[in-house]
Amino acid sequence: MNIVAIPPDTSSVAKFQSLIEVDMEIGVFGSNWSHCDRLSSYVARMISHNRKDSLLYANLFSSVLNELLETIFRTHEGTGQFVCAVERMGAIDRVVLTLPCSEAQLDFYRDAVAEAHGKEAPEAYREMLFSSTKLDPRIGLFELAVDYAADISVEPIGETALRLIADLALEDEAA
Repeated sequence: MNIVAIPPDTSSVAKFQSLIEVDMEIGVFGSNWSHCDRLSSYVARMISHNRKDSLLYANLFSSVLNELLETIFRTHEGTGQFVCAVERMGAIDRVVLTLPCSEAQLDFYRDAVAEAHGKEAPEAYREMLFSSTKLDPRIGLFELAVDYAADISVEPIGETALRLIADLALEDEAA
């Protein structure tokens, strides 16, 4: 596993600044459910120090990132590098998750993201929450879109990987 702290860009152009990047083999990540919590807690602590209420922000960010990581844990397949990066522009934090995938997995993410942004998403999310059947693997994406108003997108990277991006505004303004 590699962890990289990235120095800030001092140019005057408004753009996302890289804060942290963690990479590992997807098989290592997917070998233990606790990796979701450990990674989300660590990353949240690292990026929350300059927020108005750093403890509250760390808790919120950890919860959000954990949902994304759990979605990947439930749906990952294949082999290759998994990268979790966080970028910031003002009050917006961007989570960029890059993972190996098949065409079917890419279709799953495209469909889930589209549905999570649809007008029926709040009702579908409630149904997932209160369902007595097997946990729907889309639930984390729906939670972020519905409860946190996250702007989520998915991009293919060639034919064997995807990038899942979530833009989050967890507080009104940065400190």
